[in-house]
Amino acid sequence: MSPAPTLPPAASARTRRAFLRTAAAAAGGVTTLGLIPSSARGAGPTAPPSERITVGLIGRGLMGAGHLNVLLGRQDTQVLAVCDVDRTRREEGCRIADETYSAERAAGTYRGCAAINDYRELLARPDLDAVVIVTPDHWHALIAIEAARAGKDVYCEKPVSLTIREGRALAATIARYARVFQTGTQYRSIPTIRQVCEFVRGGGLGQLKSVFTIWAKTPVPTCGESYVPLDPALPGEATPEGLDWNRWVGPARYRPYNSTYHRNPPPGVVPWVFCEAFGAGAVTSYHSHAADVIQYAIGMETSGPVEIIPPGSGQFPTLTCRYANGVLLHHVDHWDQVKDLYHAVPADARLAGLFGGLFVGERGWITSMTGSGPVEAGPKGLLEEMKLKTREVVSGTHNHHSDWINCIRSRRQPSAHEEIGHRSASLGHLVTIAFMLGRSLKWDPVQEEFVGDEAANRLRSRAMRAPWQI
Repeated sequence: MSPAPTLPPAASARTRRAFLRTAAAAAGGVTTLGLIPSSARGAGPTAPPSERITVGLIGRGLMGAGHLNVLLGRQDTQVLAVCDVDRTRREEGCRIADETYSAERAAGTYRGCAAINDYRELLARPDLDAVVIVTPDHWHALIAIEAARAGKDVYCEKPVSLTIREGRALAATIARYARVFQTGTQYRSIPTIRQVCEFVRGGGLGQLKSVFTIWAKTPVPTCGESYVPLDPALPGEATPEGLDWNRWVGPARYRPYNSTYHRNPPPGVVPWVFCEAFGAGAVTSYHSHAADVIQYAIGMETSGPVEIIPPGSGQFPTLTCRYANGVLLHHVDHWDQVKDLYHAVPADARLAGLFGGLFVGERGWITSMTGSGPVEAGPKGLLEEMKLKTREVVSGTHNHHSDWINCIRSRRQPSAHEEIGHRSASLGHLVTIAFMLGRSLKWDPVQEEFVGDEAANRLRSRAMRAPWQI
């Protein structure tokens, strides 16, 4: 593996914002707003390229391509670089960016987007304000931490970590360097879902009793299905031309290239999700979204459960998390179990979808799932009481990117900031550890440690392949 290039230390990083902040601090008496570049001082939706927030995209698979399209479609952002270890993906991304910006110019030509293989080269650029990280999961925390140290604001796909310790290090670093961080859990930013969450959080269901969400088994090549990600021994294949596979693997334990992990065109949104080295199974696929929405609604978005109880304990038919406020979060394989095992809602209740949950309280029940039709509730009077503008949940109707961009200007925390992202991912990591150990676990959400269980505590972290480290 080639040695890691040396980046400038954080204290002397020459980003525009870091330079202005250092100079102003020396002069003294300058307001915070005056330290933010023109691209972040309220440049409106029709801002010229010179006043846009400059962004670098790191990772351009299916999700990365979507983020690139969003950024290129905005008039307040300018994409200056696309980084990917796959030459085909990064060069295509730059071509799309150049063609998009060429259309804005009378001359019709533009070659301003750089194609980069090593993300560290991108982070070292002084002309970038922010980065969007859309890599496989095992890179999320490491790149986000280095981006914060380099003075960049960060939008990072979920889950923000593969371990609890990674997530805590990320949250601490973002806070230390005062960066604006948004987690890609955009379902909380859909207006209808937000209204449902606020209704539950405000006591609209009375005393909340239970919440239900999906945790289904993930298909694992050669291994069948599993509640947790596994590490199947897949045969090595010839590495495609233009793919820097060693860098793709990065901090994970090395595995030979196999097209199940990565190929062109991409084999699904997160094809590597089944492998514990690169992904987090259900945590990656949908649970981080659900955890974010659920913990927001129950007022625990910057905390976590105090106990995780697997079904083998006999207390509950499926894995259950207990919160300090008494709320029980039940994980089910499919929605029929809510009726058949828990008898929590009427038999004719329509339950479907992912990325959220079913809330049950003393006054009734309500759904917050996406991709399955309208919000459902019972009794019917609850829906009338909520006065929803629409019961339809349309995944594209969110302001998640805009919230991040606006907060870069204002320096406020976005709706899914680093602590929320860490706690959403951590809930999934806790469930995974409970499934792996098969026993009940006591969790201290303040100290972020298992009470009296060293075997479980060792699973909060994992080693990284040299020279990578956090």
